[in-house]
Amino acid sequence: MGDKKILLVDDAAFMRMMLKNILTQNGYNIVGEAENGAIGVEKYKELKPDLVILDITMPEMDGIQAAKNIKAVDSAAKIIMCSAMGQQEMVIESIQAGARDFIVKPFQPDRVVEAVNKAIG
Repeated sequence: MGDKKILLVDDAAFMRMMLKNILTQNGYNIVGEAENGAIGVEKYKELKPDLVILDITMPEMDGIQAAKNIKAVDSAAKIIMCSAMGQQEMVIESIQAGARDFIVKPFQPDRVVEAVNKAIG
């Protein structure tokens, strides 16, 4: 499992840190981080991770657009979205954009690990 590479894309460094802690404790390898969707897409091309965790609301390029761009680069890309409470429409849009699953903030470690396990095993 330690060979599974994950890219974290969130404009809040604190959120990336929380996710990183949860995932590294569970044996996953965080290969990169990005603070907006545009950088996230570039890092995806460069790092070819097994999974991307994308925040929905970010400056420059939001998570939904980033998901579409990543899917355009690699149709097999595995993506999980992060949303705040009450972003129901955004969640539906991101599933249509190709996301496998979504996790809601504030993060519950069990739910994060479950979503990641389901997406990349």
